[in-house]
Amino acid sequence: MKELFKKLITHIKTLWGKWTLVQRIILVGIAVAVIGGIIALFSLSASPSLVPVIDYPITDIAARENIVLRINQEGVRASVNSAGLIQVADENTARRMRSILIREDLIPRGIDPWRVFDTERWSITDMERNVNLQRAQTQLIIDHIRAIDDIDNVNVSIGFPKTELFVVDQKPYTASVIITPKPGSDITANRKKIEGIQKIIKLAITGLKDENIVITDQSGMVLNDFAEMANLDWLNMREREAKFLMSQETKYRALVLQALQQTFTTDRVRDLNIKLEIDFSKKSVETEEHFPIEVNPQTPGLPYPDREVQMTVERSKSYSDTNWTGSGIYPDGPPGVEGHMPPSYRDMDNLYGTMNQKTEVTNYEINRRRIAEERSPQIDRVTVAVNIDGTWKIKYDEKGNPIVGIDNTIERDYIPVSAEVLSDVQSLIQDAIGYNAAKGDSVTVRNIPFDRTREFADEDAAHFRKKRIQLTIIIALSGLTFLLIAFIIFRVVAREMERRRRLAEEERLRREQLLRESAMAEAEKEGLDVSISVEERSRMELMESVINMAKEHPEDCAQLIRTWLLEE
Repeated sequence: MKELFKKLITHIKTLWGKWTLVQRIILVGIAVAVIGGIIALFSLSASPSLVPVIDYPITDIAARENIVLRINQEGVRASVNSAGLIQVADENTARRMRSILIREDLIPRGIDPWRVFDTERWSITDMERNVNLQRAQTQLIIDHIRAIDDIDNVNVSIGFPKTELFVVDQKPYTASVIITPKPGSDITANRKKIEGIQKIIKLAITGLKDENIVITDQSGMVLNDFAEMANLDWLNMREREAKFLMSQETKYRALVLQALQQTFTTDRVRDLNIKLEIDFSKKSVETEEHFPIEVNPQTPGLPYPDREVQMTVERSKSYSDTNWTGSGIYPDGPPGVEGHMPPSYRDMDNLYGTMNQKTEVTNYEINRRRIAEERSPQIDRVTVAVNIDGTWKIKYDEKGNPIVGIDNTIERDYIPVSAEVLSDVQSLIQDAIGYNAAKGDSVTVRNIPFDRTREFADEDAAHFRKKRIQLTIIIALSGLTFLLIAFIIFRVVAREMERRRRLAEEERLRREQLLRESAMAEAEKEGLDVSISVEERSRMELMESVINMAKEHPEDCAQLIRTWLLEE
């Protein structure tokens, strides 16, 4: 053996020395690849095998994270592969986690329940197939019910009995459904929606009967007990009928009241009472009518009728003619045997003579029409009552002022609505409601005065208040006028007194000036030395300057005097 290994090693060395560098690199690469493949094979075969919790990938990241988190809460390590499958260590753990996820409704809704049949295994049994079928049917029912807008959540439990040999021993299918309505939904009180859910369950499970289906809400109240809901349905029907009756009465009332208020104003027609009697029962009526056949229709444009009709038309006619002649003796055959002679000829037994019998039968056709109709709710009777107020007119005296009575109120005359107008209003209402006397319809129109005591009191108060305001304004204006006249008179008198005082002062100054000038002139004539005070001299100088200014600028002086006069 050693020699064999030595020869093999020597042979390899010899070959290695003969090979080129490229051949050596290729040989080393092949050896490395073979060793790496062997190592990978051993590592994969040594790693533990994982079992998926759900046999199909979950693409929803949020749902997948919730499932992994719930599995981790049970102390089980879960991993997610690249395809999206959630895997655990063994089959027992996967089965336990699967039951927890189903119980807590963590399985995503978009998963097809029938995908459990897509994976074929050699070891699957018939019991497992049946269980998978039941699970798929239950999940499909849950998905259908969840698709309803009024359902927030649903829990379905189907009882699948074991198949018995005899039908008598076969137990029925049962179904228990718990629904959680969405906030604001009326599904718990809506019988139509509950019946729809019951039909979904009934048609999904073959052999399931209505009495074996129980639908409850989250509080445990049974929703599909329709026998107990009969009274509630009756009340709902009466409520809908009452609402329909009220809506019809409101429509008729608005129609008639609007027409009357546009004519008589809203103040004179304040309200209208209308009552409808509607038969809400459904009736199926079948009638048969017979009417004549029109032979010649009416010629358009003729002033006289030329239409020809007849009640019947001959369809067929049959004749029967019987002639009989004989001795009237007919043998009955052998003794003890009944003969074959017809009864009509037996009556003529032992008769002799001749008989002629003629029969004529004519068949006629008539126009016939059969009508089968189902009558919906219709109005049986309409009653309308309306009151129209007259008009009120204020009394005026000869001067055009309202007449005030002893009780300090304005007197008014009431003008009632005439009978012709009431009759016209009645005809208007009858046409508006489709009046039919044969059904007992009634329309009442009356003219009864409204109680306008408070309205008239407010009008009288407003009128007297207006009069008082007018009188106050007149007195105030009169007082202002008197004050203005007194002020004007006072101003005129004051100016006149001031003018007179000024004239008197000027006259006094002029006289003093004349006396002074005359005294000076006499003193100069006598040669006396007259002494002039400083004030007198300044006054004289000022006077001379004013006189000189007036002479030099007469226009400016006149403007200055006008300004002084305006100021005064």
